Amino acid sequence: MADIPTLRRILRDNKSIAVVGLSANWYRPSFFAAKYLIDHGYNVIPVTPRYDEILGQKCYPTLADVPMPIDIVDCFRRSEQILPLAEAAIAVNAKVLWMQLGVINLEAEKIASDAGLDVVMDRCMKIEYARLFGGLGFMGVNTKVISAKRSMYLPY
Repeated sequence: MADIPTLRRILRDNKSIAVVGLSANWYRPSFFAAKYLIDHGYNVIPVTPRYDEILGQKCYPTLADVPMPIDIVDCFRRSEQILPLAEAAIAVNAKVLWMQLGVINLEAEKIASDAGLDVVMDRCMKIEYARLFGGLGFMGVNTKVISAKRSMYLPY
């Protein structure tokens, strides 16, 4: 499980996110997470064969079809579908394999970790960004981040 400094580093240093399983339906979690990330300066690359474009971004059917470098592969897929995505993330030289809330695949974690990728499981990028870079704490949510010092890193 990724600790707070690791999550901060991942979110600070990686700006290109391939969102596998991104939906064009505004009410789906993948849609509003991707929109939030775009609004906060990330380059979101939709990876889904179902659509041509989502949130103004061109969609690609697979990770291998993405022509630009990918920092993070953010998986909105069921746990049993993650292993091939971990292998694809390794093949495209991604730096991070991120599995969303409720998605846990220990075999994929081992393969990705052994290949040198950072792996985050069972966490939402949108929630972690808001928790670690401000936003949630201002609304009274317990972020479980206690510090008398300001973060060394600003998200912008």
